Amino acid sequence: MAMFGRRNPEDEKSEIPLPAPTTKAEPEPAATIEEKPNSKIAENKDRIYGLLMEQIDLTTASRLPRDDLKKQIVDLIGEIVMEQKLLINQAEQQIMATQIVDDMLGLGPLEPLLKDEAITDIMVNGANQVYIERKGKLILTDVKFRDEQHVMGIAQRIVTAIGRRVDESSPICDARLMDGSRVNVIAQPLSIKGCSISIRKFSAKKITLDIMAEQNNISANLCKVLKIAGKVRLNIIISGGTGSGKTTLLNALSQMIDHGERVVTIEDAAELQLQQPHVVPLETRPANLEGHGEITMRDLVKNALRMRPDRIILGEVRGSEAIDLLQAMNTGHDGSMGTLHANTPREALTRLENMVGMAGINLPSKAVRTQISSAVGLIVQISRMRDGIRRITHVTELVGMEGDVIITQDLFLFEFQGEDENGRLMGEFKSTGLRPHFTPKAAYYGLDKNLIEAMS
Repeated sequence: MAMFGRRNPEDEKSEIPLPAPTTKAEPEPAATIEEKPNSKIAENKDRIYGLLMEQIDLTTASRLPRDDLKKQIVDLIGEIVMEQKLLINQAEQQIMATQIVDDMLGLGPLEPLLKDEAITDIMVNGANQVYIERKGKLILTDVKFRDEQHVMGIAQRIVTAIGRRVDESSPICDARLMDGSRVNVIAQPLSIKGCSISIRKFSAKKITLDIMAEQNNISANLCKVLKIAGKVRLNIIISGGTGSGKTTLLNALSQMIDHGERVVTIEDAAELQLQQPHVVPLETRPANLEGHGEITMRDLVKNALRMRPDRIILGEVRGSEAIDLLQAMNTGHDGSMGTLHANTPREALTRLENMVGMAGINLPSKAVRTQISSAVGLIVQISRMRDGIRRITHVTELVGMEGDVIITQDLFLFEFQGEDENGRLMGEFKSTGLRPHFTPKAAYYGLDKNLIEAMS
């Protein structure tokens, strides 16, 4: 095991403390620790771990490819088992090696959850409580961390990878994993139960509007209307609650953007996965230790206007940047998109108006509403329903002003009709049959007949 050598105490200071191997193993069908609580690996785990760490130079080991590192750790564990005359079989040795490699190179006990494609969210509530979302339902797992320091070490490993920090002086941080998964960390003292890590996993499977139609998230006709809205450069706001699928829908809609257009995306933590060749992703930056250097969403929206974008896409509109986005939509950047948190299209309009007020610009309500009605073409409302399936519940068009009120018309509504024997909700994505206000714009692109046919 010459590649490891003896560990150097000075090198070890810079490493994240490795936990004692009391975390849960990767959930393999055969021979997992959870399934065999009285196995020899559980009894001798701490002893083997301590002996193993005496033989590993952490700095050298962390530079090795994962497969090479695991192979050498398996060999070392085998030698220790023989020297100590322990009754631990090959499968159990493999499990321990996986745990140790996950802690050294990955995210420890979270690694098996990250590899499971059926899991969409991972929620760590301190050291002893980890929830996942699978098929739209929250499930408590038996995954545990050694202690609070272990959780904090994993959180710090995530955020430092993208140049951010999380500690008592800066206990809130948005980050992302290397695969694009979104991460939020909130540490003590703000999180009373201990460090909380929320991971919204990035799906390797590209979701398109056609796939959403196949999954019954939308109907075939609604799919056609959304495709046309994207192609004719309507300004679109996607509204919905937390975990409703707003970013997934935004990614799907963005596939209608022509490959010849220059697109600037703006997010707190970059997670949009646009497929166009000419995309410039921008990301906000928190303040440094001295409280300087913060770059906000509003700063980035203002700068994006100087970058000659054809479209601007905001991952989430949540503050004063709303006024800059509306102005961009009104000044030649048609086809811009964004998401916001709201429960209905009308509530989304109210939130937009309130966020414009956060900019400190003293505009009359009618002026703000007029700007919203002229800037936004479509509000798409998406919801995660009680059967765990995300569905678009409203497609609402803004058609103008009447007095001080923004006039809207619904193009599609989801009508609930009951549930089947499996608890799956049944319903219909019903077209209202109204002629879309953007029909003349669709005609400019030669898509008016397709639009009217989809609405009929």
